[in-house]
Amino acid sequence: MLSKLLKTLLVAGCMSVIAAPVLPVQAQEKGVVKTLAGDTRYEWIGHWDTARLNVILTQTIPDFAGITVPYTPARTGVNLYRVTYQSVVPEKGNKPITASGLVALPDTPEPTTLPVVSYQHGTVYGRKEVPGFPDNSPETRFMIAQFAGQGYAVVGADYFGLGVSKEPEGYLVKASQQQASFDFLTAAQDVMADLGRKRDKLYLAGWSQGGFVTMALLEKLEQAGIPVDAAATASAPLDLGIAMQGFLSFPRPYDAVWLNSIFILSAFSYENYYDVPGLARSLFNEPYYEAAKKAYDRTLTDPSVIPTDLHQLLKADYFDPQFFAQSAFGKLIARTQAYRWVVKTPVRNYYGETDEAISVGVGRMAQTYAEALGAGNPAVEAVSTGKTTHRGTFATAVPQWKTWFESR
Repeated sequence: MLSKLLKTLLVAGCMSVIAAPVLPVQAQEKGVVKTLAGDTRYEWIGHWDTARLNVILTQTIPDFAGITVPYTPARTGVNLYRVTYQSVVPEKGNKPITASGLVALPDTPEPTTLPVVSYQHGTVYGRKEVPGFPDNSPETRFMIAQFAGQGYAVVGADYFGLGVSKEPEGYLVKASQQQASFDFLTAAQDVMADLGRKRDKLYLAGWSQGGFVTMALLEKLEQAGIPVDAAATASAPLDLGIAMQGFLSFPRPYDAVWLNSIFILSAFSYENYYDVPGLARSLFNEPYYEAAKKAYDRTLTDPSVIPTDLHQLLKADYFDPQFFAQSAFGKLIARTQAYRWVVKTPVRNYYGETDEAISVGVGRMAQTYAEALGAGNPAVEAVSTGKTTHRGTFATAVPQWKTWFESR
């Protein structure tokens, strides 16, 4: 796990009295694990009351995002369940894997049928800063407070290599992230059924990397014929190749200093998942390779050795657009997109006009593509949150997600 100092460099810019929870008999104690069909397992990990949820909305998120936005106060407490489930790694010949995630349910016994928000999380720098460990994840706490505290079921997978998974991280490895989220939806629904709850409408949502995964998951669900009522993203890197080419060839004065982490995490993930030995070493200047590898492995103790200037970190050849496009890394990055299909589900991609990581063009890319289809596909809409930062875009978009979902 990265040190706090490493998070500062790479992310720079990333109690109340608990009421008695309403719980079924089989899940009233921490540490009691229930096993379901398919070796899905779950355990109750805690209860958050409305006071705690509203502190998240009024204090935690404004501090996290640097912006104050009005949110709908929580009206019910929430019970939290950590789930482990079985999936496969598509890039490794469907190798079996055990992964984890979160199911958060309102603590009221009624209604038994709930709308579900599947939340796909953003980039994290600690292996357990994910939905399955919500105390470590501000973005997950935000979703719990704004949605589960309003009567929704909130479910979220921990991507492969994070949470309880023992694989290396699969950062922006599309098929694996699709599979993890797709299989977790089934596992979460099984857990809900065991707890006496059924799914009503299904909504997808995600921020940053999670916005990419949300669109990738939507693509897989549509291919499988599984209806989704609406999908929403914030600051989504819908085309990683175009986003990275912008960082290298057309940098903006306010580009984030933590963009180095995107190159580090993706390079080592792609080397591992796509089985391209030496891929990461081909990208980074030799003095920084070992430190970059330790950052990916979460073992780096001296973050000052990693430059935030991409010209120092990356080999000079990668700043040539033609070289980048023809390189092994560039070809894999070019495939990492999540918008080039005929979308059927209503989609809104929220973007910030001063987001330090996602340009306006990338934020609007799915709508631009949809508009290019003859008379245009009206299912996809890009929505500006104004002159917001990366985190500010998320903080601003979430209540708009909720209002829009409730109109569907």
